[in-house]
Amino acid sequence: MFLWVGMVTAAFAMNMQTVAQGWLVYEMSSSALDLAWVSLAQTLPTIIFSLTGGVIADRFPKKPIIGFSPLINGTASLVMGWIIMFGEVTFWDFMWVAFVNGTAMALSIPARTALIPEVVGERLVFNAMAYNMTAWNLARILGPALAGFIIAKLAQGDTTSSLGVGLVFFILSFLYFTAAITVLFIKHHGKPSGLNKESALEDLRAGIRYLFRTPVVAGLMLLTSVSFLFGTTLNTLLPAFNSDVLAGGPDDLGLLLTGMGIGAIIGSLTMAKMGNLNHKGYWLLSISGFWGLGLVGLAFTQNFLQAILMIAVIGFLSALALSMNRSVLQLQTERHMRGRVMSFDMMAHGLMPLGLIPIGYISEVASIGTGLATSGGLFFLSVIIVAFVMPDLRDINTGYSREPES
Repeated sequence: MFLWVGMVTAAFAMNMQTVAQGWLVYEMSSSALDLAWVSLAQTLPTIIFSLTGGVIADRFPKKPIIGFSPLINGTASLVMGWIIMFGEVTFWDFMWVAFVNGTAMALSIPARTALIPEVVGERLVFNAMAYNMTAWNLARILGPALAGFIIAKLAQGDTTSSLGVGLVFFILSFLYFTAAITVLFIKHHGKPSGLNKESALEDLRAGIRYLFRTPVVAGLMLLTSVSFLFGTTLNTLLPAFNSDVLAGGPDDLGLLLTGMGIGAIIGSLTMAKMGNLNHKGYWLLSISGFWGLGLVGLAFTQNFLQAILMIAVIGFLSALALSMNRSVLQLQTERHMRGRVMSFDMMAHGLMPLGLIPIGYISEVASIGTGLATSGGLFFLSVIIVAFVMPDLRDINTGYSREPES
């Protein structure tokens, strides 16, 4: 319960930050590439530090690890809010706060994710991950709308006003600190299984060897990497799409993100009913492919109503694909390796800028639509390639390491 509440409050903070940060950065620079650079600053730490976070999660109790992250995020947001409201905010302020927040998450999320099956048991992992994603997507519905409403009301037509953005960052700090307090009430400490007789470096090497000798886990990680590389570019480019293509304001951006959240929450609830679904490998690959095609379809949309409907579909497909992937990954991984495998999952998230920077460049020199179409097309093609080179991924049935007895 408290693990879930802490996740919800932190999710609200992160989704509100997406609107506030994206809106002010784009208003300051009118550059889609600058949005990509800020995203890079937040995701780069997942490449640098997530493996360390995975080793820590498998060597130490997980509860203290997941408690420090919101404390750091809350402090950084509080400082950022003060700079925006009372100082002279610059592009580089968004860069450093994004890097700090990304580092804290990279060191703690492997422990938080690996703790879920220990708390609920393996047979309830699909349900737990689905409801976890549902809560996250509920935050995607309400958080962006709230942030956009605050910014729009306080700006009163002045798009360069930073008053609303500053207030949003103060709210973020309160939410992060609340998430930190909830950790104190979690009874399960998430103690590591077995004794860690090897060094931390050897633990890291063992995690890498485990990934390469387990084809199903490797295939799921490859699909995750492709998803974050090309499938999530919309999350960063949406402020530019809203402004340049739809000529929308901050409240419109909040509505678009809300539409994505509504689709995603339906996708998450659908996932809760798919625990014993057969042929999950084929389902996962198919859903991921349609996700890519959805991005291509959005690229040719210029009407706000059509855009919000298409974005809702993309939200549905992305939530269903990512939650199914992560649930199967948890079940296919041995308990003593989960922290390290989840750190590889975090690293896959950190690959996003490698696709986002060139897509952001294409969006700037050509158009936002061209950038989204390129991203979606590359995603679809990559899923087809993964399906052919990873036959073990296609052969996944229900996803459990031991199939339920009929």
